Amino acid sequence: MAGFNTAITGLKAASTDLDVTGNNIANSSTVGFKSSRTEFGDIYATAVVGAGSSNVAGSGVTVTDIAQNFEAGTTEFTSNNLDLAINGSGFFQLDDGQGGTTYTRAGAFELDKDGYIVSKTGKYLQGYGLDTEGNRLPIQNLSVDQKESPPQATNNIGLSFNINDAADATLLSTPYDKDEPASFTYSTTVRTFDSLGNENTIKYNMVEQRPVRDVYDVDVTMPVTISGVELNLDAANSPSFLSQADIDSLSNTDKRIDASTLTFTGDTTTGVGTVSFETYSKYSSYGDMQVNDNAGIEISPTVTERDSNENYAYTLAIPDADTELNIGGVSIDISTSPTVPTLNSIADLIAARQTDIKDRNPNVESVTVVEEGGVFQLDVRFKAEYGNIGSEFSVTESGASTTPVLTANLDDTYEGDNGYRGQYQMYAYLNSTELLDIGKSVDPGETGFSIDSDETLSEVGSVMLGFDPTTGFLNSVNGTSFAEGASAPALSVKGADPANTETIIDLDLSDSTQFASASIVKASSQDGYTKGDLIGVSFAETGEMVASFSNGETQNLGVVAFATFENQSGLQPSGDTEWTATLTSGSAVLNPPGTGLNGSLRSAALEQSNVDLSTELVRLIEAQRNFQANSKTLETLNTVTQAILQI
Repeated sequence: MAGFNTAITGLKAASTDLDVTGNNIANSSTVGFKSSRTEFGDIYATAVVGAGSSNVAGSGVTVTDIAQNFEAGTTEFTSNNLDLAINGSGFFQLDDGQGGTTYTRAGAFELDKDGYIVSKTGKYLQGYGLDTEGNRLPIQNLSVDQKESPPQATNNIGLSFNINDAADATLLSTPYDKDEPASFTYSTTVRTFDSLGNENTIKYNMVEQRPVRDVYDVDVTMPVTISGVELNLDAANSPSFLSQADIDSLSNTDKRIDASTLTFTGDTTTGVGTVSFETYSKYSSYGDMQVNDNAGIEISPTVTERDSNENYAYTLAIPDADTELNIGGVSIDISTSPTVPTLNSIADLIAARQTDIKDRNPNVESVTVVEEGGVFQLDVRFKAEYGNIGSEFSVTESGASTTPVLTANLDDTYEGDNGYRGQYQMYAYLNSTELLDIGKSVDPGETGFSIDSDETLSEVGSVMLGFDPTTGFLNSVNGTSFAEGASAPALSVKGADPANTETIIDLDLSDSTQFASASIVKASSQDGYTKGDLIGVSFAETGEMVASFSNGETQNLGVVAFATFENQSGLQPSGDTEWTATLTSGSAVLNPPGTGLNGSLRSAALEQSNVDLSTELVRLIEAQRNFQANSKTLETLNTVTQAILQI
């Protein structure tokens, strides 16, 4: 009877179903495990063509497949960065070191004694190596081969700050002294590293320019050399003016000097006397001038300071009683003076109206009457910060006076000097002691000077920073102007690396401002660091293996590779929650995480088994029922056979 064989196939199928279900239940806590299910098919004997009947009893059941369920399991987070989980599709590729390649979703990795990342079975995790430029190399064993981070000298500094516009430059003590805080407006320090990893500091002192000019007086015997330009008396040996050609040459060479103030006072026959000249307020105390006598010996000039406010004088005479003065829009009636006006009475009238004049004209510093050499003069002094006043201010007279009050108008252009506004000298010191070269051009007259700034050598000293006095934004660095919102020209800091004198640091001061608020550092950065030791390894979602060092630096050591298959159901289980590729699955396609259809990588996480215990227990009951039913079939067939034998 064929029924015995049919019942046996049912018992075998039910037994296999029990085995698969039991295996699922046994691995319900296995990391990366994928459950399976038993699939069945019926058996029918093949008949010869044209023979038999279509009403044929089946021959039983067979197990057609044990299908794997590659649905992702629950992700459980851990405290170990080498625990990896795949969020999406893909497999880790493992190499056993002997040519065998397997694939897994179990990401419980660790480091072996040689620094390689290996699975719990000792197989090497595969990924892309990286060259020094960060380009991916061919697939290889991933390893942590960087145990320390070598030091890097600082090559770039970014510094953005605000200097309080409300600070009064006239209150700064003079002369400037790096160790005297009262002599500079603002100071900040940036940490740097030399090429051996030693930590240093660069201290930056900013000194706001005051509204004063430097006045230089030099006792000489003509000719004299100033800033590399030889000056001599003009052809007429004028006692007050030097050769115009020489003056023009000096003005073009050293733009710090106001050439209109250059004079010679002395004996025009022997050329013995004093040369005097002034610098613009913008360059006050910027640096000593290079002065050499006619023998080439350097002379130390005497430097004094003067207020850069402009004052203009008008000679006063005794007027008639009906004369009226108009000073800056304020009328002063002489008829209020005594019947016979005197210079003293006129001076009193003007002094009484000084407040009115200043209120009407904010650019006026003072209006006074002074006596010089027995001559009375009306002295009007203007505030330098207003620059050129032009025709905004006037002094006139009216009336039928036959004796004019103003017998001489010395100047009516009122040129003020406001070039110092928003100007700061910046000094840099290594470890607060050694003055650094930050790009200051060699002064005219010294070796290395060139009118072409591209060829001018630099020397230790300060450079000029300029802020737009209207908007408060930095708009010039070391004489180079730039548009608002553009990047500031970089300064080159030399000598800040004691271990390597060839190191040049680029200093970027972009986004610095001069607003009326507290002086603060808005942003500060530098790219140097000391030597560091490996403290850990982590992984990015895109697969980069990142080493972290004790100096705060990180380095990408490689990229984990994910393998995908055209038919992952065709993978062959090989134990240890690993699979091997087959002809049915196709060859592995390797790509970094997050590319194409690949999932992303999660560090410090493990994918748990995808077994559903509730489902498996129900299947267990079903398999048991099927086994009992097939056993009943055998028992029934045996009873029938016994009955036949007893006939």
